[in-house]
This record gives sequence, C-alpha cells and structure tokens, in this order.
Amino acid sequence: LREGNICRYSDDGEPSGTAGMPVLSVLTKPGITDAVIVVTRYFGGILLGGGGLVRAYSHGAAIAVEESGLLVMRQCVIARVECDYSSYGRVASLIPEMGGVVDDSQFTDKVELTFHMTAEQLAAMEPRLADATCGACRAEVTGEQFYAFEQ
Repeated sequence: LREGNICRYSDDGEPSGTAGMPVLSVLTKPGITDAVIVVTRYFGGILLGGGGLVRAYSHGAAIAVEESGLLVMRQCVIARVECDYSSYGRVASLIPEMGGVVDDSQFTDKVELTFHMTAEQLAAMEPRLADATCGACRAEVTGEQFYAFEQ
C-alpha cells in the first residue's frame, strides 16, 4: 500500500520546531500512517511563546485525530458468486455474516453477487456457501484490493 515511509512537516513561518514536529508526533506516537493533518492558527502575535505554540499545535492535531476516527486498510479479495433465485436470500445474508460486503448485484436469469472480504474470511465462508446451496455455488476470486474498515 505504501511505497517508502515518507514523513514531512513544516513550521511554515513559526519558530523552528514549534508547529510541524509537534503535529507530526501526534501521528507517529500511536503509529498512525497514511494520514495528513493541517493545523491553522488564525491569531498571530508572540503572546503564546515557544511552549504555548507547541501545546496549541499538538492540541489542535490531537482533536483532529480524535474527531476523525481511524480506519484500517486491509487487503481483500474481490469475488463473485452466481446462484439461482431460490438460493439468493441465503447467499446474500451469508456474505455479510462472514464479514464481507456486497458491492454489486446483477439480476438476470440468475443472480450474480460481487463482494469483497479478506482471503481468510472467504476460506471460512466456502464450506458454508456449499452447505447453503447444496454445493451449487462457489465463489470465484476476480481480484484483490485494499479496503478501509473502521477500527
């Protein structure tokens, strides 16, 4: 997902080390990656001093992280399953029950469901899918992609 571990910060006119580094540390200490934070200070002046600037920027970044929530990127397989209409209800409920997400449903003479889940979840679902459809349906993996999940 990530090529290299690039980190960058800027004090953008503030005294050196009082803005960018404190904001970056809010991300690096808990191990947050693949994120961007911008903290804007509207009041100028020198009343805060160096320590006050560090606290203000750190606090602003911490609030942003807390309010935004965190997502975890997981590699998933994209799969499809084709079933008849009599099996559709069982198959459509089995996918989310096993941790998957249905991305698309096509209704023609048969029903084709496209979904994503982790490879481990798919392996666990296969025998249950066979049981639910008396062996008539199998999931076919069509690709892989990273998806965001709430932590």
